Amino acid sequence: MDMAGGAPTRREILHAIGVMGGASVLYQAMATMGHAAETQFAGPPNLSGARPGASVVVLGAGLAGMLAAYELGKAGYKVRIIEYNNRPGGRNWSLYGGDTYTELGGATQKVGFAKGNYLNPGPWRIPYHHRSLLHYCKAFGVALEPFIQLNHQALIHSSKAFGGKPQRYRELAADWDGNVAELLSKAIDNKGLNGVMTTEDGEMLKEALRTWGMLDKDMRYVRGRESASRRGYYRPPGGGVDGAPIPSDPFDFRDVRQSGVWRAFAQHMGHERQTTMFQPVGGMGIIGKAFARQVEGKIRYGAKVTGIDQSGGAVTVTYTDVASGAVATEKADYCVCTIPLGILSQIDVDVSPGMRAAIAAVPYSNSVKVGLEMKSRFWEDDEAVYGGISFTDQPIGMISYPSGGMHSAGPGVILGAYAFGPASYKLAALTPEQRIAAALDQGAVFHPGRYKEQFSNGAAVAWSRSPFTLGCCAQWNEDTRKEHYQTLVAVDDRIVLAGEHASYIGCWMEGALLSSLDAITRLHKRALEA
Repeated sequence: MDMAGGAPTRREILHAIGVMGGASVLYQAMATMGHAAETQFAGPPNLSGARPGASVVVLGAGLAGMLAAYELGKAGYKVRIIEYNNRPGGRNWSLYGGDTYTELGGATQKVGFAKGNYLNPGPWRIPYHHRSLLHYCKAFGVALEPFIQLNHQALIHSSKAFGGKPQRYRELAADWDGNVAELLSKAIDNKGLNGVMTTEDGEMLKEALRTWGMLDKDMRYVRGRESASRRGYYRPPGGGVDGAPIPSDPFDFRDVRQSGVWRAFAQHMGHERQTTMFQPVGGMGIIGKAFARQVEGKIRYGAKVTGIDQSGGAVTVTYTDVASGAVATEKADYCVCTIPLGILSQIDVDVSPGMRAAIAAVPYSNSVKVGLEMKSRFWEDDEAVYGGISFTDQPIGMISYPSGGMHSAGPGVILGAYAFGPASYKLAALTPEQRIAAALDQGAVFHPGRYKEQFSNGAAVAWSRSPFTLGCCAQWNEDTRKEHYQTLVAVDDRIVLAGEHASYIGCWMEGALLSSLDAITRLHKRALEA
């Protein structure tokens, strides 16, 4: 931090805190300064005073749309939902054995998973601070269980380190911390922190570094009891004659650096991925089904919206029955539209020019997920890997082990790929069968001799080929937010938009729900003023 020119800036203070204290300390400092906060949920909305007979048409039976319908219905509005798919949930969705999915281009998959197994093509985890989602899960009877994000027994693979052989997260993390702690200790001894702290402060920091980095009495990170207590042993402690443990050898720090292990640190330390995390028992789609039960009888499935008109003091939605091709309309006083922007931009929508520009301004990302059902849970039986994520620099990005059904004898589904960016588009260009084959080839690096041999069947979803979203989630940047965000979320006469794209928590279910609650609160106010 350069203080020669006067008082340090907030950016300089936060940078220094991040360097010295790590992500968790940095986040707390950011929160104190107003730069970060948990999601804004203060409870269900107050929609009292609705006019008798007032009606709302909701477009989309994803979580945002169903929550809007649920709360508006409780308030006394007459509500109808129009949904393209033949199921509720939108991107909140699980594929089970017997399900069929057809993507753009016509490729159809019939899922062959065993009973109880599933792939979550979209959301797959819930952070502890996503309060609105947790509130409605409890209210709607959705049972949750822990989702294991960080597993020290999981693996990190880099084609540039250790001859391409994966290494345990705990070993790489221990060696990274140990070597960094030793380097910082040397900086203190070499007077590198003079002027920043007193001698007493320096000694306190050195003692902290000794404990954090598992350094020996000479402040070195070497093979021994200290380092083995975190990275593990060649022979773990036992009983009897041969009970004495044998410490393991730390890796060369150059190899640790080349492994890119800090990228995994960032994955686990980000605010949205800190413990505790949850998942619904039985698959993420359980949430969509629970929401649908609250609005039972109000959803018109298999209906493709083709036009939205709000002239004449009402909103008229034109839609086509996907199965028969029949055209029909739905008329209401107001409309909550949760259709993803990539789809909405192709529909004839009667809104202001500014709103049309906002709808067209936001692109969508892509991601690809592949579920691989294995005949046995060999990762648990052979290597004691229970949940968590293993990372790789290959196109599949990562694999994740199931957090449920542990220690069971039957088959289990590994998330065999979760790809983003250019790699995801390359995978999306393949057939589903080719994506599965690529996931098997690349994932085999983690468990050679078992991965392909234990494979039973799989399923693959590329979101750029999804007919109901044409992408994964909205990708705002600073410029588009500045120019279009407030227009996008404003009530446009009788229409208001909601969904993860209308939030600052994009790509998460929480963003969709908070957007929905905000949208219907403002729409209700508009209705009372009419």
